[in-house]
Amino acid sequence: MTRLVLVGPPGAGKGTQAEALSQKLSVPHISTGELFRAHVAERTPLGEEAKRYLDSGELVPDTVTNEMVRERLAEADAKAGFLLDGFPRNAKQAEVLGNMLAEVDTALDAVIQLDVPEDVVVERLMSRGRSDDTEEVIRRRQQVYQSDTAPLLEYYKDILIKVDGVGDVEEVSARVLNALRDRH
Repeated sequence: MTRLVLVGPPGAGKGTQAEALSQKLSVPHISTGELFRAHVAERTPLGEEAKRYLDSGELVPDTVTNEMVRERLAEADAKAGFLLDGFPRNAKQAEVLGNMLAEVDTALDAVIQLDVPEDVVVERLMSRGRSDDTEEVIRRRQQVYQSDTAPLLEYYKDILIKVDGVGDVEEVSARVLNALRDRH
């Protein structure tokens, strides 16, 4: 059983690693961004609610995000394990996730922190060339990540695995898999 959460600053390569690791571990990659897009596209009640926030540039409230994750984790393919990317984002969501898993008598196996220096993620994001990716905006997102995620890392300190996130996709994936193997 592999129940993992992937955390790291914007630009750390979480999505890329989540894709690679979900294939190697044969578990679904569950991204909150993809959940939002799917619910909005399917016009579910949760999607309609999320859309109102997304359209106005606000964060989707935890209650909506939590419910989308709860539904997704209840699907058959997630029963044997999953890799969460973008959830939980804070200690309150971590508590909710813990309760969701406890309801089905399970728990997370590990939280993987992709450790990438701020200058490296800023450089990566600047090179994507998106108009909203100014250095000032990127550095602000890094600060928000640090302030929101520090309590999350503390919350998960007993199952946290810190992995060097600098290198090519295969290198970083290998580090993560080795760290998981060493832990068990």
